[in-house]
Amino acid sequence: MSVALEVRVSAARMLTPVVREFTLQSCTGPLPGFSPGSHVQVHLPLTEGKVRNAYSLTSDPADNRHYRIAVRLQEASRGGSHYLHRHVQIGDTLQISPPANLFAPHSTAGLHILIAGGIGITPFMAYIAALEQSQAPFELHYVYRPGLSDAYVEELQQRLGSRLHTYTCRPELKHVLRDRPLGSHVYTCGPQPLLDAVRQQASVLGWPPGRVHWEAFSAAKPGQPFDLELLRSGRRLRVGGEQSLLEALESAGLQIPNLCRGGVCGQCMTRHVGGKIEHRDSFLSPAEQAEFLMPCVSRGCGPCVSLDL
Repeated sequence: MSVALEVRVSAARMLTPVVREFTLQSCTGPLPGFSPGSHVQVHLPLTEGKVRNAYSLTSDPADNRHYRIAVRLQEASRGGSHYLHRHVQIGDTLQISPPANLFAPHSTAGLHILIAGGIGITPFMAYIAALEQSQAPFELHYVYRPGLSDAYVEELQQRLGSRLHTYTCRPELKHVLRDRPLGSHVYTCGPQPLLDAVRQQASVLGWPPGRVHWEAFSAAKPGQPFDLELLRSGRRLRVGGEQSLLEALESAGLQIPNLCRGGVCGQCMTRHVGGKIEHRDSFLSPAEQAEFLMPCVSRGCGPCVSLDL
């Protein structure tokens, strides 16, 4: 497992009533470089233990003097966004994971079409900086709720001009995606219904799957407590209602590979051999879910789950 980085909050500002931006500077040596589309995991000390939430880096990948993230306050969450909004102040220190990238732009795309919904704008801020520097052709389609989820919109209007298309409700995606030059790639980030609609419309219009890219921003959601049986080690653990299965395993000293902590990358896939599972991932097929689960988001929905650990 990678060693956590200690960073200091050097600046913080509200971008909208529900989106807060943080600038993070290293407390030790230089920050690792990152590529557009990267995220970091922020380690948050909550009541039931340490939670790690993944946030896209919004800063310029060419400048690693600091990192920036933007966090939307989520009412129906386990408390990570509340902690960052209400408790973290300038001068505080945080622990973060080194950057990881599951959503990089395609290097040879003839045209980059970016479609963002609300806080889904965050990975595209780093995209835009990198695409401008390489003079790659791109356009941004940004769907938001005015005065609530419209982070960076004024900056983007001044910066991008006609390359920016804004909407207060979902646009007709067939107009966005049809009649595009050969070699175009589309990228979307935002709420799941937007991602599903973009993928469906791209399929209808005959886009090759390899030219359609998406990133879901999801995290573990609370649920009922349940017991966990680790068959190989003979241990038994309790997973709290506000705790993910992965966090329970980590608290018990198990090192489970992970990158996204949102059920999309497949890194933490674990074999289950007993108990009823509530699968919340976007990675496993129904056939795979019969044998595996993603402990970052999936939960037991019975008294006990048995894992091959």
